[in-house]
Amino acid sequence: MEHRPRPAKRRPSRRSLARVLSLNGSEALFLCRCLVVVATVRLALTLFSYNRVRGMVTRLNARQCASMGELRLVAWGVSAAARFVPRATCLTQALSGQYILARQGNASNIRIGIERGTGEQLKAHAWLVSDNHIVLGGSVDGFAHLVDHGSR
Repeated sequence: MEHRPRPAKRRPSRRSLARVLSLNGSEALFLCRCLVVVATVRLALTLFSYNRVRGMVTRLNARQCASMGELRLVAWGVSAAARFVPRATCLTQALSGQYILARQGNASNIRIGIERGTGEQLKAHAWLVSDNHIVLGGSVDGFAHLVDHGSR
């Protein structure tokens, strides 16, 4: 989904690996879980349609609002794990974060938009939003909102 230019340096650096090795047990375990989810979602998006993957992610019954601490933890874990998964786009990260939040019973939405003023080239982006807080995907400035896909 993401068509925004990426920085040239995408692979994990030695510094990133050193940070991973310095995590405590619970942080490392959470990062490993995030890595498995991001890799699985990336593979699923390669093999299946977005709607089918979204259906798999949102089949969990998630109704409550996450705390800011939970949102920050998910944002950190998914962003960090995505550095180790090739082509883990904004859509991959948003769906991964939505799944992790839903496993905890927390509701969220995938927001999809397109960049304004890009001429003929369509540039789409996806965000993970929970209780009007952007969890993953950065600023919505410069984008026109298209659709929200929420937890069931």
